[in-house]
Amino acid sequence: MTEPSAHLQLLASLSALRDRALAAPTLEALGFSMANDLHPLLRFRQALVLAQQGDRLALLCVSGLARPTEDSPYLVWLKRAGRWLSTQLPDGQPRWLARDALALPEDIAEGWAEWWPAGLWCIPMHDREGHRLGLLVFLLDQPPAEPLRGLLQGVWQTWAHCWAAFAARRRLPRWRPRRSHWLIGLALLAALLLLPVSQTTLAPAEVVSMNAQVVSSPIDGVIQRMQVRPNQAVEVGTPLFLLDETTLRNRADVLGKEVAVADAELQAASQRAFDNPQSKNELTLLGAQARQRRAELAAVEAQLKRTQVLSPRAGVAVFSDPDDWLGKPVVTGERILHVADPTQPGMRVQLPVADAIAIEPGAPVTLFLTAYPLDPLHGRILETSYQAKTSDEGVASYRLLASIEGTPAHVRLGLHGTAKLQGERVMLGYYLLRRPLAALRAWTGW
Repeated sequence: MTEPSAHLQLLASLSALRDRALAAPTLEALGFSMANDLHPLLRFRQALVLAQQGDRLALLCVSGLARPTEDSPYLVWLKRAGRWLSTQLPDGQPRWLARDALALPEDIAEGWAEWWPAGLWCIPMHDREGHRLGLLVFLLDQPPAEPLRGLLQGVWQTWAHCWAAFAARRRLPRWRPRRSHWLIGLALLAALLLLPVSQTTLAPAEVVSMNAQVVSSPIDGVIQRMQVRPNQAVEVGTPLFLLDETTLRNRADVLGKEVAVADAELQAASQRAFDNPQSKNELTLLGAQARQRRAELAAVEAQLKRTQVLSPRAGVAVFSDPDDWLGKPVVTGERILHVADPTQPGMRVQLPVADAIAIEPGAPVTLFLTAYPLDPLHGRILETSYQAKTSDEGVASYRLLASIEGTPAHVRLGLHGTAKLQGERVMLGYYLLRRPLAALRAWTGW
């Protein structure tokens, strides 16, 4: 091959190096190109790309490896060697470092003799402002020829220009607040904490009737049959449930026979009293016993009439699953169901003690139903309880009753949701720190 053609081929290779550098999508891709693409020209043993990080050099790429992640003894030693190299290149000019011509520290000399050849060709990379970006190191047995150094000068500049572009893209502007900024921020925060806001809390709630009557068991017994379904409309006198009559009817039959026996004994004594003065004394006692048996029979018959429980008013029957009541023993006064007026709905709120705030009658309430989360209900507190009781969920809660404004079409008794209760206006700082302060006092006792 003639010398002009070889020269043209070298220039084409250098132009291709620049094109690959300009086309690199990331800094890692650029480092891989810097560490590997010059091997046909320099025939180096190894090439290292070191990135400047403060006062030390961090390994970015090694020739022949896509990503140096192995924590080998060589890479551990290379971290110390990078700190030493950063002190050997005070300017931005490429420099040949021969091992025999340097006064090496002991730890650097041992590693150099084991892993590196006779010399290093170091090319610092700087941006336009003169800030060092990193260092390109070629491990060679002898320094490169002077003509080749001049031809590669353009390649170094292209690589430095691309590296600076990636570094500028990664570099984020850092804003450091001054003392005046801190004071202004604290003043704004203090003013913000003094802003008045409405104190609010959340609690589970249910739609109930404001006009409901409790229907309880009139006598002790066992429920034989529920005669209505949950949420069924009822009128005055509609049968609601029936108590088992077996025990009472057996008792009535026994008492009926006892009444007959007492009447017979009384009649016999009356007949004997005509000729036996002693039988006259028994008439009073036998008459009292007959009246007692009749009174007992009348009481049992009255209880038999009360086994059939009728609705005391018009409305809907509100209770749980009828199967839960079948065969269940009940006592006198035990609540079985409610007969509620569906045209007068309200809210029953169970406010947990841990979330309680000062709420007075008339405070606004917003109920977000689970079934209709986009159509909240609005109302006001009508009454509050001052004694907390355990709710069905086992949480100590206050019972609150609230009205519902208007007549929403989607309101139905038994719907559940989350109520937002609004209390008095307080400072924002108190609103944010109320719960932490309460927890701190409960924990420390202070």
